[in-house]
Amino acid sequence: MKWGVVAVLATLVVAASAKDYLKEAFDGSWADRWTKSSWKVSDGSAGEFKLTAGKWYGDAEADKGIQTGPDSKFFAISAPLTAVFDNTGKDTIVQFSVKHEQDLDCGGGYIKLLPATSEKQMADFGGETPYSIMFGPDICGYSTRKVHVILTYKGKNYLIKKDIKAETDQLTHVYTLVIKPDNTYQVLIDLKEVASGSLYEDWDMLPPKTIKDPKATKPEDWDEREEIADPADKKPEGWDDIPATIADKDAKKPEDWDDEEDGTWEPPMIPNPEYKGEWKPKMIKNPAYKGIWVAPDIDNPEYVHDDKLYNFKDLKFVGFELWQVKAGSIFDNILVTDDLEAAKKFAEDTWGKHKDGEKAMFDKIKKEEDDKKAKDAPPAPVDAEMAEEEDDEYEDKEEPSGMGSIKIPKEEEDSGHDEL
Repeated sequence: MKWGVVAVLATLVVAASAKDYLKEAFDGSWADRWTKSSWKVSDGSAGEFKLTAGKWYGDAEADKGIQTGPDSKFFAISAPLTAVFDNTGKDTIVQFSVKHEQDLDCGGGYIKLLPATSEKQMADFGGETPYSIMFGPDICGYSTRKVHVILTYKGKNYLIKKDIKAETDQLTHVYTLVIKPDNTYQVLIDLKEVASGSLYEDWDMLPPKTIKDPKATKPEDWDEREEIADPADKKPEGWDDIPATIADKDAKKPEDWDDEEDGTWEPPMIPNPEYKGEWKPKMIKNPAYKGIWVAPDIDNPEYVHDDKLYNFKDLKFVGFELWQVKAGSIFDNILVTDDLEAAKKFAEDTWGKHKDGEKAMFDKIKKEEDDKKAKDAPPAPVDAEMAEEEDDEYEDKEEPSGMGSIKIPKEEEDSGHDEL
């Protein structure tokens, strides 16, 4: 009983200490909290964000998010967290949903967390603005369909080495990144884990612990030959006496050959069927073989262990900085927190409640579009030659009918065929 009370109290303490640093569901006042960057505005290549639930949704109001537009533009917008997030000793969870309603062919769909040190640059927030975490899908053709997880360490950005597949359909999906104080991580899509591991193993933020000894040299007696010529194998006597070619004994001197004018006739040479080529001794396993020499590993003098790869002490802003060829992505339900359970609940209360309704509406709209295309499609062109062949096929044939059979007469040659 005593330990049960302690466990309950510990749970309450954790729940009480958990904190949301940003929770954005995009209502009518969203523009008061978000700032559009001036980046790319002067040259006319900056796009806009508008509040909309899109063409299909589960709830017309609750599913509203900010949508990119028009096509072939840069998009940059940011918002401050409610407080600076120092994740020392805490989980870091970044979560958001995105719906590529436009069937994104090439463009980003990722979010960035930026440090307080970037504050003076946030008015012009863009591709060169230093960030701490970049996370989310990136799609371009069939070659790039991945989820980026980029972490900044000592001023340099490091991309995850794992290939995490992004969702590429036109429905809403929830992306969740979890970074833990034990330097492990998780990536979830629609609340299902798709990747996890170690910050040490899946990023190259630290140099390798060991390196090949640059001073090591291969010993002179190191034998890398896996096979050697058999010293006991001897060349047969007379091997070299067999010529590679011989005169064709079946060849005959042409009847019109004149030795005085044409010279002495000689039969042409042909390959000698008895010739076996250059003699080589057979190969046997080398008893002295030691394998391919590799320099031994030594401790890397440049390696310094860091047990705080996960640590970001001054996360202050969240933002989208994107380029899209075909715009129309809708971002919604952003959460920055230190509580994974709170993130899961937020996703369930938003995306989880509405995803089935969205899918049903999507299916209905797509069916209506397909039906309309089929109805509006022009009739298939009839090739004149093909039509004539079909006419010939039916020549003098009888077609069955309810009254017996109907004779189909051959068309007159001058009747022709109408072309569509």
